[in-house]
Amino acid sequence: MHVATKTMAAQATLHCLLGCIIGELVGLELGRLLGLDTHYIVLLAGALSFVSGYLVSTIPLLRAGLGFGVSLRTVLAADTLSILTMVIVDNTIMAVVPGAMDKDPLTLGYWGWRAVSFSLAFLVAWPVNYWQLKRGRGHAITHQYHHGGNHDHSGHHEHHHGA
Repeated sequence: MHVATKTMAAQATLHCLLGCIIGELVGLELGRLLGLDTHYIVLLAGALSFVSGYLVSTIPLLRAGLGFGVSLRTVLAADTLSILTMVIVDNTIMAVVPGAMDKDPLTLGYWGWRAVSFSLAFLVAWPVNYWQLKRGRGHAITHQYHHGGNHDHSGHHEHHHGA
């Protein structure tokens, strides 16, 4: 089992946040362009946060030589709790701040609230990732593949169910 560190948890959280930000912003803008109601925009942005978050984490595993099925199962086990935490925090902040979801993305006010929501999502998800790392879960599952570790994939996904 890897020894979890605060630095590794921060790196895992930043990596996860990048994927979430991509999906969140694409979903938010796509929903606005389609004229969707705020509730549907939040659902679309949240769903795309998961898709892009998983994609950002799956690509390095594929590059490391894992097959698609093993890579996807590994990422689902490793990143779901972190992404869920970020999506809840980000969308809650944007929903409770009056007008935050309606701000023009070409204004500083919009990006100010985005910065606040993403920063708080990071701060809440970091201890989640740290807790998972201490237990050999979360980013610890993928860490060996990101850094050239053991590439014996036999039975890898069975060991990590329920992460």
